[in-house]
Amino acid sequence: MKITTFSAFKSPNYRLFFTGQSFSLIGTWMQKTAVSWVVYSLTHSKVMLGYTLFASMFPSFLFSFLGGVVADRFNKYKVLLITQVVSMVQAILLTVLIFLKHYTVWEILALSVLLGIINAFDVPARQSLVYDMVDDKKDLPNALALNSSMVNLSRLLGPAIAGLVIENFGEGVCFGLNAFSFLAVIISLLFMKLPVWVKKTSNKNVFKELKEGYLYIRATPEIGYVIMMLGFISLLVLPYATLLPVYAKDIFHGTATTFGAINSATGLGALAGSVFLASLKPGTNLRNILAFNTFVFGTGLVMFSHSLSYPLALTFAAIGAFGMISQVTISNTIIQTTVDQAMRGRVISFYAMAFFGMQPLGGIIIGYMSQHIGVENTVMAEGIIAIIIGIFHLRFLHLHKYKKLRVQ
Repeated sequence: MKITTFSAFKSPNYRLFFTGQSFSLIGTWMQKTAVSWVVYSLTHSKVMLGYTLFASMFPSFLFSFLGGVVADRFNKYKVLLITQVVSMVQAILLTVLIFLKHYTVWEILALSVLLGIINAFDVPARQSLVYDMVDDKKDLPNALALNSSMVNLSRLLGPAIAGLVIENFGEGVCFGLNAFSFLAVIISLLFMKLPVWVKKTSNKNVFKELKEGYLYIRATPEIGYVIMMLGFISLLVLPYATLLPVYAKDIFHGTATTFGAINSATGLGALAGSVFLASLKPGTNLRNILAFNTFVFGTGLVMFSHSLSYPLALTFAAIGAFGMISQVTISNTIIQTTVDQAMRGRVISFYAMAFFGMQPLGGIIIGYMSQHIGVENTVMAEGIIAIIIGIFHLRFLHLHKYKKLRVQ
């Protein structure tokens, strides 16, 4: 059967998941945009933007190992349902805090830490549950690419809506809409009809299971290298996004709408990249695509960094994001289509560690760098680093000559 761009939609459970998550993720990106804008408006500190990223993502790094074990040991569906309910509670607390108008940046960061802890359990459960949602496992790569499209469509719409809402109604309304959006994904989960979960008996302790996951990755270099590459990209390149409020407010002398527009341009490029990945034909070498798009990502950042024209800056931001999305989507696809089912949750937790753990550390590094060499030079350096990582990736592929991973 020929694979189409939307072949995963044949599975009813996946259709429900996609619909619910689409609404919820728009709210999530609205909240992310509003948090960055509020923090920078309060502090005018580039370093504090790095701390904001750290607060929201580093807890995911700390607890992601435990989240992977939980996903492998327990009912992933129930774990995901619980994380979505608790995420909604976090959004409600943030909404109330902003509406009371007696808040400090540290209170916002504390709630960001809570969300980071929730995500440590949410991501392994959600990513590994996609496997169960897809009836025909040949559609799994397509489902993962569509997930990426969904995330980036929300990244396109969420910040743009957030900018308009902040300017016209205030940050509190923005956070309230995010809290309301969680109802969509909770309802979609309740309507799913998944296979009966069979409880797994295990006499091993958590640390032994984590060690098994680590040893499995070491013994599977096609997975280990992808995770390592994602870790370097997350540490040294992806944190460029923390500096976008500076571009909007100080470089282009704009408002919250300007910030939303830059984020939306990034979302548009990432969405285009996701659709491109979802449309790849069977036999496409995903590792080569990953290497090429790393160069696209780096080049886009270099061109964006010193652009004095606002329209050109939006264009280069979109080009960079087109390449950026491959780092997450293709890495996830390689892992999901290669990993042993019994190790899925734990391996995904290492993937989440590389993504969530390195970015907050990188956010602090990038924040301090921008204080010393300037925002534009920092972003340009990040783009150059991405290009260098792409060169090492090509060399790695040439030296090791791994078996090509092809779209099924």
